[in-house]
This record gives sequence, C-alpha cells and structure tokens, in this order.
Amino acid sequence: MFTKAILRIPGSNFADGLTTVELGTPHLDEVLAQHAHYCDALRECGLELTILAPDLRHPDSTFVEDAAILTPQVAILTRPGAASRLGEVAAIRPTVENFYSRTLAIDPPGTVDGGDICEAEDHFFIGISQRTNREGARQLAAYLNSLGYTASTIDIRSMTSILHLKSGISYIGDDTLVVMEEMAENSQFNSEFARFNLIRVSSAESYAANCVRVNDRVLIAEGFPHLRDELIARGFNPLVLNMSEFQKMDGGLSCLSLRF
Repeated sequence: MFTKAILRIPGSNFADGLTTVELGTPHLDEVLAQHAHYCDALRECGLELTILAPDLRHPDSTFVEDAAILTPQVAILTRPGAASRLGEVAAIRPTVENFYSRTLAIDPPGTVDGGDICEAEDHFFIGISQRTNREGARQLAAYLNSLGYTASTIDIRSMTSILHLKSGISYIGDDTLVVMEEMAENSQFNSEFARFNLIRVSSAESYAANCVRVNDRVLIAEGFPHLRDELIARGFNPLVLNMSEFQKMDGGLSCLSLRF
C-alpha cells in the first residue's frame, strides 16, 4: 500500500524538454489541467501528496520518477542518462531526504533513469536503454541485492518504439505484468516473464502499457478501451486519465510521481 507521493508541477517551458516522438507541441493549459487531474487521482487512491513548484532550469523535471528509486528501506538517487537532466537529482534530493533517513546514489560513469526500473514485488527489472547503462544497472543491482531484492536486466536498446523499459511493461500486482506486444513476443524476454501472468497490449494500444497500480486502482491512459476492458475482466479496477500532452514528450503515468 502506498500512502505518499512526490510530484512536481510542469513548468512554463515544459515543451522545451526532450522527446523522441513527433506528436506535436504540448499545450501548457492542457498540460497543467492533466497534471491536476493526475494529482486528484492519486488523492482518490488515498495518497498524501508533496507537490513541488516548477523547476524552470529543467523542462523535464515534472517526470520525477527518473530522479529516484524509492524502496521501503532506502531511497536510491539516480544519475539520468541525458546530460540536461542531471541537475534534477540535486533539486529533488532535499524532498526525498525529508522522508528517508538513508539515501544511496548512482555514481559516474553509471547512468540510471527511474523510468527503466520496474519493481515486481521482491524483484526489479532493470532496463538497459539509451538512458540507463550497464554500469548504472550494476550499481543499482548491487544496492538492491544488499537490501534483499533480486534484480535482472532487460536490454531494450534495439527497440526503437520505447524510450524507457516502463514504457513497455508495468507490474500491477497479483503476479501480473502488463506488457506491450513487441516485448511479449521477443524470445529473449520470455524467461524473465515466465513466473508472471501477462496482459498483452496490442501494438495499437502500446502507449497504454505504461500503467500504474496505486493501492486498489490501476491508473491507465485514456483512449485504450481494449486494455481497460481486459483489466476489468481480470478483476482490476482501472482509473482512466487523459495523458495526451505528456505523451507528446515521451511521458507516461508512472513518470509523474514517486510513490511510496
């Protein structure tokens, strides 16, 4: 059960952030409205929110998930793989330290984006991507092992359709993974997913694979009815949110909060 979350309001220069997709320029008024609805959804799920002011030095800083990995025992501060985002970690560190007496950090030359880390109960999938390198994954796995968790790596560098691992896979509890079709059909990943029940997301709805279990709800993006219906059929309780403006900047539901 989560009880708290950390978020950061998007800045007026949100559209100046990094993106690999060509879906148009986000409209700031809609960005802010969608972020406010996301905050309301977390409150509806029972979370107490710490909402940080915009950080105009870092246009991508509303994607707070990339800056830290929060476990029950310790916070692990990351080292983002994009140079323009390195300062986001120092900016959020004081807030994280308000809740955690112990913090660890990824050191150079390691890089880790939180969006590449998928926690599934006592196991962590670590994506090797254009943002998270093998040295960063090694450091993170060592930290997690010392805390009693297991970890394995999934190399997604050959997949041009996603930026981060969690763009294509989400753990929603009850031994269930939501996995985009391209990843579910990749033979190199089969052994990683063998112990889980899979909900496969078709290529037409692949953006929706980034969903978030928050207590008794599963947050999913609006506009993907097949996944919504599949979740309901399997006994989950989806909460649908419009994410159109964040999708334009490679952002998903998990990116917008640190939940603990």
